[in-house]
Parts: sequence; structure tokens; C-alpha cells
Amino acid sequence: MTQPPPALSALAATGASGLREILLEVCSSPTWAAAVAASRPWHDRAELSASNAKAMAELSADDLHDAMAGHARIGTPKAGDATSEREQAGIRGTAPAVLDELRAANAAYEAKFGHVFLICATGRTAEGMLAALRERYPNDTATEAENVREELRKINEIRLDQLLDVKQ
Repeated sequence: MTQPPPALSALAATGASGLREILLEVCSSPTWAAAVAASRPWHDRAELSASNAKAMAELSADDLHDAMAGHARIGTPKAGDATSEREQAGIRGTAPAVLDELRAANAAYEAKFGHVFLICATGRTAEGMLAALRERYPNDTATEAENVREELRKINEIRLDQLLDVKQ
């Protein structure tokens, strides 16, 4: 078997508490972080990706809420949070009227589902996120929970890739 990339080896060799802290920056669900940490060592990015997918698939509703707690409302990146601002870069320069519509649609979604609208915002415009929010709003709770789970998986994947790219 070939050697894992250096960044992946370094991540896998991180002590338990340090790895937990790093993984909680990727996803704020302690259950997810513990499951991904327990799956090491990872021999390549595909194994880490599979660990992310497996951990996401096994999260309970409470765990999903923990994971969502680490995300800003779409259209309102967390001030001073570079990750939040980078992921929501697509809202920069958006017309105020579109941002107002996004805020109103977010409020309606949150009232219906009890949590923020979660979408992998990387590479999306404000208009695209608003369209997706409107498309998903009619969903029932179970369908929307699965949408959230998949969007979280995609976000985690991007964050893990960026983490490994930075560590190289």
C-alpha cells in the first residue's frame, strides 16, 4: 500500500484532544467528530471522505442540530469568521432587495423547521441560494432532514479538503 499524503498522515497522527478540536472546526457535532476520529488512520482522502459520509449518515436528529449550530444563517456570514465569510462569498455585491428576500425566506424556513436553512454555499450566488431555499421550503420535516444531512456532508468534505490543503 502506498503512503498516505503527508497532510493526511499529520492529521491522523494528531493527539486525541487536538484532533477533536480540529474536527469540531469542520463540523460542530461532537458525535461526528468522535466517529471520524475513531476511523483513523486514513490512507488517502477517499478513506477520510468515506468516514465523513458514514459519520453523517449515522447522526441522530439531535446530532444534526449540533452540526447545524456551527453554521451562520445564509446571507449573514458570521462577522470575523473567515470560514463563514469564504463559504458565503456569493452574497457579496448582492442587491439589497435580494438580501431582504433571503432574510424573509430564512425566517419562514426557520419558523417551519426550527433551524437555519443549511446549504453548501460554496460557489453559489445569493439568488441561487434563495431559489434552493424556496424549492426546499415545501418539504416535510423528514425529507428536509435528509437534505440537511447531505448538505452538511458536502460542507464537511470541502472543509476537510481545505484543511488538508493548508497542512501540506
